Amino acid sequence: MRHYQAIRTILRFQLSVAALAFAVACGKSDSAASNADSGKSAAPMRVALVTLGSVSDQAWNSGAYQGLLTLRDSLGAQVSNVQTKTPAEFDENFRQYGAQGYTIVFGHGFEFQDAAARVAPTYPKTVYIVTSGRVTGDNVAGVSFLFEEASYQAGMIAGAMTKTNTIGMIGGTEYPPVKASFSAFARGAQAVNPKVKVITSYIGNWEDVSAGKEQALAQIARGVDVIFQNADAAGLGVFQAAREKKIYAFGANADQNKLAPDVILGSIVIDWPKLFMQIGREVQGGSFKGRVITPGVKDDVVLLVLNPEIKSVIPATAVAASDSVGAMIKAGAFHALDDILAGADTAKPLKPNKP
Repeated sequence: MRHYQAIRTILRFQLSVAALAFAVACGKSDSAASNADSGKSAAPMRVALVTLGSVSDQAWNSGAYQGLLTLRDSLGAQVSNVQTKTPAEFDENFRQYGAQGYTIVFGHGFEFQDAAARVAPTYPKTVYIVTSGRVTGDNVAGVSFLFEEASYQAGMIAGAMTKTNTIGMIGGTEYPPVKASFSAFARGAQAVNPKVKVITSYIGNWEDVSAGKEQALAQIARGVDVIFQNADAAGLGVFQAAREKKIYAFGANADQNKLAPDVILGSIVIDWPKLFMQIGREVQGGSFKGRVITPGVKDDVVLLVLNPEIKSVIPATAVAASDSVGAMIKAGAFHALDDILAGADTAKPLKPNKP
């Protein structure tokens, strides 16, 4: 009997030791898994923004920079920004960021499409995004803004506000996206005022404030009393001329209403933080697919923001008509721009070459 009890005691001890060993092993396993997971989460995404102009331009480049900072603050991304000039530098910066293992590289502008096509295949783990572009690939997406939609709405306001029946449009460089938005602006103006004539000019760059002012003054001398500018830093010169000559203007790419609140009727705004967060979450979550992204009014990424300081000078009927078009666009029931948008849709996207 005592022998039997001794055996039971030994068995209980062995089972206890085994249970303890199992618990310790599980604890180590869980700890290792936890460390592995924390190791993964401890490595933040790295995001670069390559721009042509200064991120202090209060327009196209500064808006994208705000989007970059949103990725830093909301997703914990490590961020970098570099301003570059020549196509050779486009490639160089794209390659450097790819070689450094950056998660996302934004080439900010139509001009970066060829560089993305050349460089992206060499760095398949880096996602390249070209804003205002249509380049596509496994790790490449172009963002083709439906800027025409809000431009049409702004044009409706301009058509109602002009007293001379002559409106102007001033761009930095004659790129297809800028031309398309200008066409939509003119069409919107003529929809409410068939007498409207349009004068269009391009500065030839995006940074010369003096040249922007000269172009605006030249248009004003020809009877223009409302100007839509899409010229980045050079657009500040357009606002200067508008204030001097007491005519109205529209801002673009960022909310520029406060830059000249007495003359800017409104701005066609791109919600850069919202766009960058959408892309950042896709990449972070592993759901990113190379494609052409087409954000617009329906997504609340591109929208017309009227200036509250002088909104009262705009006829209420014009505001209501513009708002109505915005609602129709969101509902997919507005087709006045189908031909312009079809031109963008049928443009041949650049395909990255195989390495």
